[in-house]
Amino acid sequence: MNLSTLDYSIIFGFFAITLIIGIVVSKRASKNTDEFFLSGRNMPWWLLGFSMVATTFAADTPLYIADVVRQNGVSANWEWWVFLLTGMLTVFVYAKLWRKSNVKTDIEFYELRYGGNLAKFLRGFRAIYLGLVFNVLVMSAVMLAAIKIGGIMLGLTSLEVVGYAGVVTVIFSAIGGFRGVVYTDFLLFIVAMIGAILAAYYAVNLPEVGGLDNLFKNEAVVSKMSVLPDFNDTELMMTLLVIPLAVQWWSAWYPGAEPGGGGYIAQRMLAAKDEKNAIGATFFFNIMHYAIRPWPWILVALASLVVFPSLESIQTAFPNIEAGKLGHDYAYPAMLTFLPKGVLGLVLASLVAAFMSTISTHLNWGSSYIVNDFYKRFIKPDASEKEQVLVGRLSTIVLIVLSSILALGFTNAGQVFHAIIGFGAGTGLLFILRWFWWRINSWSEISAMISSGIVSLTFTFNEKSIFGTENLFPSWSKFPLIVLVTTIIWVFVTYLTKPEKQEVLEKFYHKIQPSKIGWKKVIRIANKNGNNIIDPTINTSLTYGIIAMLISTIMVYSILFATGNFIYAAYQLAFILSGVALLCAFILIKLWSKIRGNLI
Repeated sequence: MNLSTLDYSIIFGFFAITLIIGIVVSKRASKNTDEFFLSGRNMPWWLLGFSMVATTFAADTPLYIADVVRQNGVSANWEWWVFLLTGMLTVFVYAKLWRKSNVKTDIEFYELRYGGNLAKFLRGFRAIYLGLVFNVLVMSAVMLAAIKIGGIMLGLTSLEVVGYAGVVTVIFSAIGGFRGVVYTDFLLFIVAMIGAILAAYYAVNLPEVGGLDNLFKNEAVVSKMSVLPDFNDTELMMTLLVIPLAVQWWSAWYPGAEPGGGGYIAQRMLAAKDEKNAIGATFFFNIMHYAIRPWPWILVALASLVVFPSLESIQTAFPNIEAGKLGHDYAYPAMLTFLPKGVLGLVLASLVAAFMSTISTHLNWGSSYIVNDFYKRFIKPDASEKEQVLVGRLSTIVLIVLSSILALGFTNAGQVFHAIIGFGAGTGLLFILRWFWWRINSWSEISAMISSGIVSLTFTFNEKSIFGTENLFPSWSKFPLIVLVTTIIWVFVTYLTKPEKQEVLEKFYHKIQPSKIGWKKVIRIANKNGNNIIDPTINTSLTYGIIAMLISTIMVYSILFATGNFIYAAYQLAFILSGVALLCAFILIKLWSKIRGNLI
């Protein structure tokens, strides 16, 4: 398609601004690894909150939502909406614990919580496993989205997209470090949000669509509008709602929604000024991520059902789509081709913003594992700060190259999402409990990690013979069975192996001060040996945190569905849900006075 001079000016101007920010902060980022990976641990909550939400504003997300909405309706978003529960648990329980740990990365946590050579191995292995393998897998999904957007909107080949996008992003990430990422994320989020809203506005008002009223009367759209799946369809109800709500949110590991916090979310909590700012950042992120952003993307997806009712219609409109890449996720960039000049440039810039924010975060986060938890810990312990920063910059290049190569082999973002969810199934409960149950040890982590991968692959390769209406188990039971088998294995291994040494457990408890409930035996032995590991000034009760988690979850879901019902013109229900959200906000304000008294 043809872009105007104005469109190109907006896009290249945006690139220039982000690179300038990276160059301006590059000198400070080069000082040491604390600056390069955590910006000196002095970031305010609002800036970190914007960074979190900008990072998850990935270029692949609107394509993923278009894919699931077109196939299974709005209710299919429960696949990721359920992670709000994980997010709010992180806000009110784990954010302060991560900030107290004062580690440089969440992988470093392993040698704080566990001891001996096994903890060292676990730290090094997880650094490569998550920082390299899983990180590249996630980035490949974002890169795949860029390939599809660039192919339809700019007529670029896959190699051209990964070349241009990768070079610009890796230069910015390598020179600016974490501070550059966070500063630009503020700008990137604003641009991305404006672009998403404009895309929705123009998509809904296309002549073929005819506005909201006509959109919601269209036969192709009516059956896709509900936020709840059809309860008469057992398979869909179990897959899209029951399993995610009952099992997935606490049992699965997924970047940005790790049970107990972790990954780039933990990186931002560790970069906060203090515990209050860590909590504020994650709370702000979860509100923006789940309550504010989804509907512009959903509206574009619904409108695309009118304009492109089938995959064949997309193929006909864009005959140059590469073989093996065609999927329903192509509908999102296809809808953007109708945008007027100027607006097209801004929306393209917003997608570039989403891409750069996500990739730059993953590059910095992944390189922090490689440098801090592998290179310095095992390869060269005496490496200088400047050398570590250099290795961090080189590792960003390796990561972007690997993710670009992998992206060329995928068809759609949903493939990556389900692969990661499957591989992490069953590990989530361990990540939640390891802070609060003394008995969990290094072998628990290793067995959970290995068994989840093996069980997931076994079930996947034998899916047709194990799952289905005529087989041993129904199709929807695959995920919970992976969780069940994995959980049984790691719990069995936990009791079969020796616990961590008393001195390791005492050191951890004294520093973190988690709940006393799961640590009574450790506390009792410590008292017998004359070691007082309890800080009497800190209330370790989880009661207020759990209540706040539940209330805040109801509040955000109420905002999300109130917004949807206002758009659907279901005003009575929208106002009721708005009232519920206000009531929850009032209760949270009262609870906050109880929670903040125990923070630093």
